[in-house]
Amino acid sequence: MAIIAVTCLSILTQAQPVNSSASVKENTEISKPYRIHTTGKQVTIKSTMNIKSIIVWTSDGHRFVEQKDVNTGSYNFRITVNEKILFVRIQLADGKTYSEKIGIQ
Repeated sequence: MAIIAVTCLSILTQAQPVNSSASVKENTEISKPYRIHTTGKQVTIKSTMNIKSIIVWTSDGHRFVEQKDVNTGSYNFRITVNEKILFVRIQLADGKTYSEKIGIQ
């Protein structure tokens, strides 16, 4: 009986340890350098760095905002379509591109 207990304990202790730093990285969200605010049909995008370009489209692929050379930290637009879900792609001055799905009431 003692041999079985020692064998079981040795098997359990050989399991891979939980890497706490890896689990912390998975649970933390990377902060975005911009914020999207919606008020009715008005959308405002504010960024900590200049916005280079913005594209907004519907779930069926219809683009209704496509603005290049924005070169400012804030951009707002009015939604002209009757959609509840929109997709936004923001390219910042440092060349990084972010995409996000937003819901509209």
